[in-house]
Amino acid sequence: MGAFVISKRNNDEYKFVFTSRKGKIIFTSLSYELKFECEEDIEKFKQDIASADFLKFKSSNGKYFFKLMSGGNHFATSRKYTTSLRLQKGISEIVLYGSKSEILDFSENDFIFSD
Repeated sequence: MGAFVISKRNNDEYKFVFTSRKGKIIFTSLSYELKFECEEDIEKFKQDIASADFLKFKSSNGKYFFKLMSGGNHFATSRKYTTSLRLQKGISEIVLYGSKSEILDFSENDFIFSD
């Protein structure tokens, strides 16, 4: 199952990514000034995932990507894929697991790692 991972950008704004079951980033959200806005949009997206639109594009260098639209607004942009089949697999992972995925918060720098 995938996960929504909240983190801070270098400019102190928040973003989240959706990662696949294997830990690869599928898409990255737009920036949010406040963390609770980020959390609210994740919850709204999880509830309304069936009505999300995936606009597919091909870049000038031949890579495939999509823009994720929710409620008619640009919500997030996917990573670049080498084939349209891989792009479709990324979309399928979101549709299958997005509503059930957990939210992880890595926006604070107070993690303690032990050996």
